[in-house]
Amino acid sequence: MRHGHGLRKLNRTSSHRLAMLRNMTVSLLRHEEITTTLPKAKELRRVAEPMITLGKKPSLANRRLAYDRLRDREIVSKLFDDLGKRYAKRNGGYLRILKTGFRKGDNAPLALVTLMDRAEPGAEPKADAPKKGAEKKTEEKKAAKAA
Repeated sequence: MRHGHGLRKLNRTSSHRLAMLRNMTVSLLRHEEITTTLPKAKELRRVAEPMITLGKKPSLANRRLAYDRLRDREIVSKLFDDLGKRYAKRNGGYLRILKTGFRKGDNAPLALVTLMDRAEPGAEPKADAPKKGAEKKTEEKKAAKAA
């Protein structure tokens, strides 16, 4: 039976695994999207999601804890200033893992890890949408008054 075997070793020493997951978490929070192998992606979820939950409560103790785990001041700032506010109303499930096929060299299963609710590069901001609708309504009112 497999009781108590809670993590994937990923064929690495514990220090290498810790450093790799730390680097992957920082890259994910910086770029909001990374491609990696499927087992690494599933293990990354166990590290990155608690960090975003930590970012939802902006206290000095939480900032220090996040810096201790990530070791990147810029990303800690982004975590508490941007991501914490973005996911304030979401109760977990901050990452999406999509299978993207297999790597050419060794046929390893690949996955795309993205943050949920992120702004798409080509999409318009949501703040502009009501303004356009409001402009149409004012034009319709002017046309109604003229008629």
